[in-house]
Amino acid sequence: MAQMQRNLGAEAIGTFVLVLGGCGSAVLAAGFEPGGIGLLGVSLAFGLTVLTMAFAVGHISGGHFNPAITLGLIAGGRFPAKDAAFYIVAQVVGAIAAAGVLYVIASGADGFDVNAGFAANGYDDHSPGGYSLAAAAVSEVVLTAVFLVVIMGSTSKRAPAGFAPIAIGLVLTLIHLVSIPVTNTSVNPARSTGPALFVGDWALEQLWLFWVAPIAGAIIGGTIYRFILEDPEDA
Repeated sequence: MAQMQRNLGAEAIGTFVLVLGGCGSAVLAAGFEPGGIGLLGVSLAFGLTVLTMAFAVGHISGGHFNPAITLGLIAGGRFPAKDAAFYIVAQVVGAIAAAGVLYVIASGADGFDVNAGFAANGYDDHSPGGYSLAAAAVSEVVLTAVFLVVIMGSTSKRAPAGFAPIAIGLVLTLIHLVSIPVTNTSVNPARSTGPALFVGDWALEQLWLFWVAPIAGAIIGGTIYRFILEDPEDA
């Protein structure tokens, strides 16, 4: 029980930092003048939050920070299904807490309008680039599958020890570079849920996609790695 409590605490804290750092960079710093960090900066922020928290608390809980990753690792044979619900609740709680902190900070500036997006994910009129539901779904499924393949490959027994957080952080940066214009990049249902609760309206109406597509992609990626790429001796 004590170990599970530590695991859930690590997952909540890791997801909190991911959402605060990643979404915070998008809300507070992306368009700041002069010297806004833009798309590249936001992409790096998401990657760096995962990299740093994987090093900081990944040894405690496995460093999922993402319901899709938890379910993808079950499909990949790397995580027990009996613990999934607990992990997912902890991740969502961490994400909502981070969105709440970010809301308090952002609302301290004149002219702040949560309805302008608040780093929420969306498609059609709420896609940064005006991309369709189909485009958004394909993007989230494929990129989450890639994310799982990298996670499972970099944490396999034959991978260089100690470098997995670097590979995982870099691939998350790459994923954001590709898909911020499409959906604002989810690949993480908890990350999507936190901001959506504060935006409400359209963000909650479209939130279903950012649960369904990342989870589907994660299961596909975990299954591909488990049955096609994984060395039987590593299983």
